[in-house]
Amino acid sequence: MKKAIIAKKIGMTQVFSEAGNLVPVTVLEAGPCVVIQKKTVENDGYSAVQVGFTDKRAKLVNKPEAGHFAKAGVTAKKFIKEFKFENSDSYEIGAEIKADIFEAGDKIDASGTSKGKGFQGTIKRHGQHRGPMAHGSKYHRAVGSLSSGTTPGRVKKGKRMPGHMGAVKITIQNLTVVSVDAEKNLVLVKGAVPGPKGSVLVIKDSVKA
Repeated sequence: MKKAIIAKKIGMTQVFSEAGNLVPVTVLEAGPCVVIQKKTVENDGYSAVQVGFTDKRAKLVNKPEAGHFAKAGVTAKKFIKEFKFENSDSYEIGAEIKADIFEAGDKIDASGTSKGKGFQGTIKRHGQHRGPMAHGSKYHRAVGSLSSGTTPGRVKKGKRMPGHMGAVKITIQNLTVVSVDAEKNLVLVKGAVPGPKGSVLVIKDSVKA
């Protein structure tokens, strides 16, 4: 992994490319993230950096967390992630990682938690078809057949049924960075990313680029 950062989803808008084409983009507030801890092969068995994003209120910080942040000499952070950079040894505790690590044209993967939809039926959750809507049908949005009768005489595992929808981790791959505003720590990404406005996600180099 060469580049990665924690970002907050601001919302979606649209911009014009140099060719005059309209491009839908997601605005992300990427960083600044501060390095809290360095993991080394000698102490931890692997090389990585632990970074924090967004200040946390002091009253919400417990003693172990307070000691951890005090040792690093940084203010308490609300979101903490660990990145295995190729050059992890070059990062110093207290160093900031900002949006300018990315530039226009970069290919990235965005990982976040999708919007929660609550308990939903099979039509919305799995895209199944409904029955006839005539009055005598008696079958409109029901699940339908669950399994065969005598054999096996049970519902098979993995059967698509009503249940909780959304609120799961999703990664969208090969998104394109349209532009970067280093002063405001904003990254504009072509297309949509997981989660509602205000949600926190991780963007990093695309694994398929």
